[in-house]
Amino acid sequence: MIGNLDTATLQQIWWILCSVVGSLFLFLNFVQGGQTLLWQVAKSDTEKSLVINSLGRKWELTFTTLVLFGGALFAAFPKFYATSFGGAYWVWMLILFTFIIQAVSYEYRKKPNNLLGAKTYESFLFINGSVGILLIGAAIGTFFTGSNFTLNDFNNVTWTNPLRGVEAAFSLFNLSMGLFLVFNARALGAMYLVNNINFNGVPELEARLRKSCLTSFLCALPFLLYIVVSLIFIDGYGTDANGVVSMVANKYIGNLLAMPVVLGLLLVGLVLVILGVTRTGLGNGTTGIWFGGPGTVLVGLAILFTAGFNNTAFYPSKVDLQSSLTIYNASSSHYTLTAMTYVAMVIPVVVGYIAYVWHVMDFRKLDTDDIKY
Repeated sequence: MIGNLDTATLQQIWWILCSVVGSLFLFLNFVQGGQTLLWQVAKSDTEKSLVINSLGRKWELTFTTLVLFGGALFAAFPKFYATSFGGAYWVWMLILFTFIIQAVSYEYRKKPNNLLGAKTYESFLFINGSVGILLIGAAIGTFFTGSNFTLNDFNNVTWTNPLRGVEAAFSLFNLSMGLFLVFNARALGAMYLVNNINFNGVPELEARLRKSCLTSFLCALPFLLYIVVSLIFIDGYGTDANGVVSMVANKYIGNLLAMPVVLGLLLVGLVLVILGVTRTGLGNGTTGIWFGGPGTVLVGLAILFTAGFNNTAFYPSKVDLQSSLTIYNASSSHYTLTAMTYVAMVIPVVVGYIAYVWHVMDFRKLDTDDIKY
């Protein structure tokens, strides 16, 4: 049956699958967000160890999901992968570097006689949770603002800015997207830690986490409002039936209105995030992460669907419109997409396994007796 699907349908399916993985990655950024809270909420070695041990149970999931997202894009949309990673390589190298130092930090922070000391590794964790997520947000922002590349007839990429992708962080829209993700990750991190830690003996840590959850969300709001207002008014990159790219007035708000399901995902997602914040930051509940997490996933899906569907160039070139990439001109062949779709049928099994492992790891809340120095 899958083999009978036409290429356009397979391309749409794979944009949905890649969007799901990317949105799950945004949810799992609660690890990075929690890392940025370390110095703010942990005032003693015991509190620091509780926070780091709690986050350390999940950091591999974030890294693995990032790798899976890159692999899915490489297989399904190789032209995008080659263009972005081949042209904007400095920004991707910086992002990957922040995740490498994260892995090193969890491994060596408390190793005996380490040369750099615990505080240095804690600084690395902060860099991963702030600079790394900021750059990822800026990269997502380029789906709407465009990038500085051209493609020739042989699909060789030429990047027209010497900063090789880092320039994306100097766009106000892209910077706002990055800062929104940073502060949203901080709020999610606080929600997760409140849910995962038994605060017997350290009640002050719980109070600081609840306060930081609310504060982080309030800091995220101005950037969220700027993004929403911008999407209402900015022109976008649309394509016609022949694949010709042109600027379309109010393209992205038009996409949301033309796809009410996507608009619904955005609104429901924002409501769930707010509910998660209120349950954690303004109440005594511990389940905020199970509202804020799915809410973040829905918001991520809405963003990526708006960028890729409804005849939209998801990776536009602002220096050469016809070099812009769509899910139709950037995808693999029908044969490759079909083979990958058969393989993707095992995804529910993998997700079920991850859910089971998560349940086993979090069956009992972390407390001071579980800290390993």
